[in-house]
Amino acid sequence: MLIAPSILSADFANLERDVKRAEKAGAKYIHIDAMDGNFVDNLTLGPNIVQAIRPHTKLPLDCHLMVENPEKFIPSFAKAGADIISIHVEATKHIHGALQLIKKEQVAAGVVINPGTPVDAIKAVLGDVDLVLVMTVNPGFGGQSFIESTVDKIKELNELRKKHNYRYLIEVDGGITDQTIKVCHQAGADIFVAGSYLYGADDMERAFQKLEGAVSNDI
Repeated sequence: MLIAPSILSADFANLERDVKRAEKAGAKYIHIDAMDGNFVDNLTLGPNIVQAIRPHTKLPLDCHLMVENPEKFIPSFAKAGADIISIHVEATKHIHGALQLIKKEQVAAGVVINPGTPVDAIKAVLGDVDLVLVMTVNPGFGGQSFIESTVDKIKELNELRKKHNYRYLIEVDGGITDQTIKVCHQAGADIFVAGSYLYGADDMERAFQKLEGAVSNDI
């Protein structure tokens, strides 16, 4: 089980501090949400933030591009120091080519589906990706409630992985708490993105322990 704090919920005026807090608490990845104001209504982090964070942590930087035509942004995020770049199938007409571009940059490639997008939309590329990110809220803003119907997609992806011996990890993003993490883990998820649950806690280390304990008690 891997927990990836989303710095969308961090204090941007103290970003280095908040990355270090997450690392100390037990983070395995740092999740970075990039939004262009077009694919989603919000406008957030760009490759300059990745470049700024990179010298301050050895943790993998997991970059989730919520942008239209992600092909335009992949090289700059790779150059900035991204270890994983995940792109939405809904955001490009050429998902296979975009994933190839990520691989060309020698970065792990992920494909993302929104709550309203079926797994069928990405079946053709499941053998080519390192990670599948299932959005468990609608993309764009932190602090939303978990959408229960997305659990069926996690189960389907886990079944396809076993059936075809695919090697991708399943990541979930949105509304992750010590309760919803259990449901996602039971369905087959491997990586859990948590933002407001961690950064909104009075004690981040304790919040990490609650997430880990919820999964450990579930095994």
